[in-house]
Amino acid sequence: LAEPLAAQGYQESQLDPQAKSHVGAIGVMQIMPATGAELKVGDIRVTDVNIHAGAKYMDQLMTRYFKDANSYGAARNPWNTEHSTGGSSGGSGAAVASGMVAVGHAGDGGGSIRVPSSECGLVGLKPSRGRVSMGPQDGEAWNGLVVRGAVTRTVRDAAAVLDLIAGARSGDPYTAPPLTAPLLAQVGDDPGRLRIGLRTAALANLCEVDRQCVAAVEGAASALEMLGHTVEVASPAAADEGELIGLFLNVVAANTAFTLDHLADMAGRPITANDVEPGTWALAEAGRAITAAQYLSTLHGAHAWTRRMLSWWDDDGYDLLLTPTLAAPSPRLGLLNDPNTDPAMGPILQTPYAAFVAAFNVTGQPAISIPFAMSSDNTPIGIQLVARAYDEATLVRVASQMELACPWADRRPAIFAS
Repeated sequence: LAEPLAAQGYQESQLDPQAKSHVGAIGVMQIMPATGAELKVGDIRVTDVNIHAGAKYMDQLMTRYFKDANSYGAARNPWNTEHSTGGSSGGSGAAVASGMVAVGHAGDGGGSIRVPSSECGLVGLKPSRGRVSMGPQDGEAWNGLVVRGAVTRTVRDAAAVLDLIAGARSGDPYTAPPLTAPLLAQVGDDPGRLRIGLRTAALANLCEVDRQCVAAVEGAASALEMLGHTVEVASPAAADEGELIGLFLNVVAANTAFTLDHLADMAGRPITANDVEPGTWALAEAGRAITAAQYLSTLHGAHAWTRRMLSWWDDDGYDLLLTPTLAAPSPRLGLLNDPNTDPAMGPILQTPYAAFVAAFNVTGQPAISIPFAMSSDNTPIGIQLVARAYDEATLVRVASQMELACPWADRRPAIFAS
């Protein structure tokens, strides 16, 4: 694995199986505790199934859509090593896409399963809120925006992993209704004829959408029609409302401030700007400026917006929403992390990578990114399918149908550990 590891920016010193997890931090790397023996995902104890294959790089505090921050340098995309893997689970994306491992753990608070899946040519199934317990370590993360899952090369693997880790634990603040049947059994099942809405414009018109991403999702729409589904240009009216970005950023900023305060308690000293990335510090400062009343107003607004969004599935009779996963292909390394750029500009620069995915962390719906096209820079482009609340089964049936009609699992990037 030396060559693919080196190509992704890993150094020998980073490959210690006993290394502490410090979520991409600089000065806090001696603060975060080792996360071995007690870590569980659902009912699976990670150390029971872990095979150490190297160090996985994530961005600092899982707050960014790129993988070239200052802490460790770049995690490189095995399809084109001058480009990003996406984030925040980009280390897992690179490891799975390059064949180092078959499955990589990923968390998704604003697209962090689906973004690296799109940029690395993988399947990224974001579970419903409450489908996978955050316990026993946590009750929730980012007030329910974050869910746990995996990036994989096939729909079968995505379904099998979620079957294994799904489930509730005592004390969970919310739980999803139990799956009525194993998702693995849904792979290859006929989904029937579905009514699918197609949206190519960014939610809330947050940004322009690259023509390559539009072409990919239009190609996917044609493929779905050939499979017998009805696809029409349609999406929830609430998707055009402008308040989404403010709701999302308030939650992320306030939780970043909380996390740095928590790290300070663990360290027994204040966390300063010298301990973290400039973008992390800017987010935390924004979070500290939010009052308790403003934060409660944010949560109230998010809940109301969610109900307006879900009515499109529940009342208007649509089964799925089809969108590009991202509004732009994988960016060239350094594009989103220019040291000469004001760190407060980070959310604006990253908008194309949140524009289609973050909304469904707010609503808590299941969504999946599957590979469909390649960019002019030879990086994968994914398309996203979003189901009604708790309906992972329809996603698995349709995604596996697409996988059979438009195969991708046998594609290999230039860097692949065969």
